[in-house]
Amino acid sequence: MGAQLRVYKRRIQAVTATKKITKAMEMIAASRIVKAQRKVAASQPYATELTRAVTAVATGSDANHPLTTEVETPTRAAVLLITSDRGLAGGYSSNAIKAAERLRERLAAEGKEVDTYIVGRKGVAYYGFRERKVEDSWTGFTDNPAYSDAKRVAAPLIEAIQKETAEGGVDELHIVFTEFVSMMTQNAVDARMLPLSLDEAAEESTRKGEILPLFEFEPSAEDVLDALLPRYVESRIYNALLQAAASEHAARRRAMKSATDNAGDLIKSLSRLANAARQAEITQEISEIVGGASALADATAGSDK
Repeated sequence: MGAQLRVYKRRIQAVTATKKITKAMEMIAASRIVKAQRKVAASQPYATELTRAVTAVATGSDANHPLTTEVETPTRAAVLLITSDRGLAGGYSSNAIKAAERLRERLAAEGKEVDTYIVGRKGVAYYGFRERKVEDSWTGFTDNPAYSDAKRVAAPLIEAIQKETAEGGVDELHIVFTEFVSMMTQNAVDARMLPLSLDEAAEESTRKGEILPLFEFEPSAEDVLDALLPRYVESRIYNALLQAAASEHAARRRAMKSATDNAGDLIKSLSRLANAARQAEITQEISEIVGGASALADATAGSDK
């Protein structure tokens, strides 16, 4: 076997091994998407009803609470960015980071300082490489988040919104995550969690034909909102984590399928080159045999004379 043919054979073996790995990762990601979709669907009713309850309390009272009250001149905002812990998911994390950068620029243009909170090693690495300040970060659960993870993430954000800005608090809470639309479409979006926009919530209920219930508050509307504040933030973050996990699996499945297809195309190309190299070697061997036989025949004919 010639040197060139051996090179092609080794490359084909290496690409074949890589193809097996990417195919396995594609199948694993595909199996996890279904579970993630079920969790997203299961979390949605709770988040919806909780938002309706908060909206009903806020519209039925004149309580001044950080959950629903707009600050006249907000000066500080917290942004929670959700990325992935692992790579091999195409542009999943980079798209979320770009959306967070756009949000940061928009808030800065409005004269607001931005405190950044990050979920996922990719986001932490991005900010760490650029030596940007991060208020807090969490890793290790992006592909399969639990409600306890959402509570850990929500705790410092709730504390920040309850403080005065002079004491290190914030006036607004924003979240950047990847919304799961379908197996082929996932969009990086940003949304304001707090203060809750009562007009938007009421419009959403109106579009769905819902009527906000009337409540009597005991002991007071402020106490009810104090109890609902952590539940609301936790449920929003949990739903965002679940959507981000489903999007991550879908992006990884798509990226691994593309890698598997590319590996197959490369194997075909290398196989053609290997066949051409082998054919060239055979042709050369035949030429050498024919040339040697001809030279031997000429030498034999000369000796007979």
